Amino acid sequence: MAISYKDSGVDVERGYKAVQLMKQHVKSTYTDGVLGDLGSFGGFFKMPKGMEEPVLVAGTDGVGTKLKYAIIADKHDTIGIDAVAMCVNDIVCQGAKPLFFLDYIASGNLNPEKVATIVSGVAEGCRQSGAAIIGGETAEMPGFYPHGDYDIAGFAVGVVDKKKIINGSDIKAGDVLIGIKSSGVHSNGYSLVRKLFGEDISVLEKYDEELKAKPIDVLLTPTKIYVKSILALIEKVHVKGIAHITGGGFIENIPRIFPEGIGCEINKNSYEVPTVFKVMQKRAEISDEQIYNTFNMGIGMVVCVAEKDVKAAIAQLEATGESCAVIGKTVKGSGVTLL
Repeated sequence: MAISYKDSGVDVERGYKAVQLMKQHVKSTYTDGVLGDLGSFGGFFKMPKGMEEPVLVAGTDGVGTKLKYAIIADKHDTIGIDAVAMCVNDIVCQGAKPLFFLDYIASGNLNPEKVATIVSGVAEGCRQSGAAIIGGETAEMPGFYPHGDYDIAGFAVGVVDKKKIINGSDIKAGDVLIGIKSSGVHSNGYSLVRKLFGEDISVLEKYDEELKAKPIDVLLTPTKIYVKSILALIEKVHVKGIAHITGGGFIENIPRIFPEGIGCEINKNSYEVPTVFKVMQKRAEISDEQIYNTFNMGIGMVVCVAEKDVKAAIAQLEATGESCAVIGKTVKGSGVTLL
């Protein structure tokens, strides 16, 4: 008896339909650099002009187990924003303007409408960051992913003039750390989040008195994209270093921007920590050190500037709609000290 590819669980017609459904979302992200008519197996993008020595900056990431909540809630229109955010927020830390983005979506059974919904979120994230979607891959993998499950990852490329690369090399003791507020948990620490809030959708959709919200609404809030605010900031103020607060929280990410011999002191009382983090720390019964080493604690980005530039930096960030606060300073030493 003949066994077709479809018999094995892969329906190429569903793949074709998914591509057709997502086209409108992809085209909504096109910028002047997209050369969409040159080929079909690779994406083309022309380098922008006006830079003396353009340098490409690349980043790749996924959404992690936050996906579990999207699947449980059957809500797939924002998870693509998370995928874009995790990549573009990284590359903008070097002062790079995102140019283009590629996504990878794999599932046990390809649902064209669901894939198109996921890509609508990717497109929204790209519009927020000014990046164009120039390619991607949708893989149907029966027997590998359980029915209904999927994974998404992304890859972003940006560009910065070599003389304008931000690498933290001129950070010194006495510089100031400005924290830019997050939209919530973002896309890190969800293996612990799921232990603390569970995976029962009937509970997740009920108002939580302690949280002051429905857990699923809080936990699926998409990761904030800081690209346009950061790019505007570095045009106005000399920014010495930028840290994206992802996995590892404050403790691991902030020191990544410091030169050897420099650490920092963070004042935990310098801003209001969002309720979700207070609830999680209480439920997990963990120390400040542990929770600040896991979550963003309400701060999605940290920028380092000289003390003389603090006022101008805050004014510029607020002008682009960001909420921020001075959260600490650099000192001689190493690591992060929580005060």
